[in-house]
Amino acid sequence: MEINSLTLPSSRMSILLKDSPSGAPQQQNKIIWRRNKKRAFDGTHSSVDSPSLVQNNSRKIMFPQSDGVFHDSKVDVYMPKQTSLCVLMLHYTENGLFPQAQTTWEQLLYSSFVPSFEFISRLFDAYAKHGKFDEVVNILRYVDMRNFSILPNVYSLAISCFGREGQLELMEDMAKEMASRGVHISSKTANAFVLYYSIFGSLKDMENAYGRLKKSRFMIEREVIRAMASAYTRDRQFYELGEFLRDVGLGRKDVGNLLWNLLLLSYAANFKMKSLQKEFLQMLESGFRPDITTFNIRALAFSRMALFWDLHLSIEHMEREKVIPDLVTFGCVVDAYLERRLGRNLDFVLNKMNADDSPMLLTDRFVYEALGKGDFQMSSEAFLEFKTQRKWTYRALIQKYLKKHYRRNQIFWNY
Repeated sequence: MEINSLTLPSSRMSILLKDSPSGAPQQQNKIIWRRNKKRAFDGTHSSVDSPSLVQNNSRKIMFPQSDGVFHDSKVDVYMPKQTSLCVLMLHYTENGLFPQAQTTWEQLLYSSFVPSFEFISRLFDAYAKHGKFDEVVNILRYVDMRNFSILPNVYSLAISCFGREGQLELMEDMAKEMASRGVHISSKTANAFVLYYSIFGSLKDMENAYGRLKKSRFMIEREVIRAMASAYTRDRQFYELGEFLRDVGLGRKDVGNLLWNLLLLSYAANFKMKSLQKEFLQMLESGFRPDITTFNIRALAFSRMALFWDLHLSIEHMEREKVIPDLVTFGCVVDAYLERRLGRNLDFVLNKMNADDSPMLLTDRFVYEALGKGDFQMSSEAFLEFKTQRKWTYRALIQKYLKKHYRRNQIFWNY
């Protein structure tokens, strides 16, 4: 008989299944744990002895099928005890009961069980949530000492665990240890280094991590490209952003229009309009089709610079490409006209934009990080948050915003 995984949640173990240790076919009966036993599992009594509790129930509790929490190569009478210990270990760590967790871990060490990757992953997450990074290292040492085949994956798991919590030094120590042990770093782990440095590290550290990724001949992933672009945008380093995108390679089609859109954004944020238009034409010549984010990056730049003719041409280009305008596009038109006090001429543009459609927001969020949101967009999002019976359209939102805009400078006297 082999038990491959665990389906019971660690936080509430109210119903367990009973089975025969010998594997003989018997009827499975549900055992409902009473309040006093539940309190013992919750750790409300400090005098609970987890080994004795497991010993008393090891002959009663058998878990049918599991989802990979642990596995063991031997089929013997100790299988139920190891299963119970794994459940207790996860329960204690996830609820911050670390003395009980340590006692349970010692019992597992003496039972010669083989931990699964899923079981270790849940332990790492639980310990990292409470800042117990030394316990993560201890578990890694145990896997290393037993020379389990999952050691490379556990190293990668520890690196990701430290990185998610911003422990960059621990992450670097794990990488050096992997190199000294001859364990190869995978593409996923190398990309994780760059990702976490872009979130928690400096630009210099991030660029160094990216340099190591290039030397390893691994391809940078979409998520990491976005994270690095966000880091450059936070520091307003748009020239460096453009250089990074060219280094990645603007011809990569596996990431869609992401690289080109970010490059256009680097010029739009500094309002370098000639370079923006030049790169847009280069994008078309390279065989890429502009999407809604591409058009809205240009529309936002045209709107802020009050380039009405270019804004009109961009909207007509969207219509030819059959790209549906969204709330950002309408916001570019409304804000540009109202800024120049040309609100009476809005219908000239709105009649070409399907103003009776339902509002949608399709633009990639990294555009807001660099250019921010317009007044009309922010006002409209506030209206759309209210759950009313009214069916909003772009035209209704514009009418509401115009009424608010024209009344904002009026003075009301109370007599």
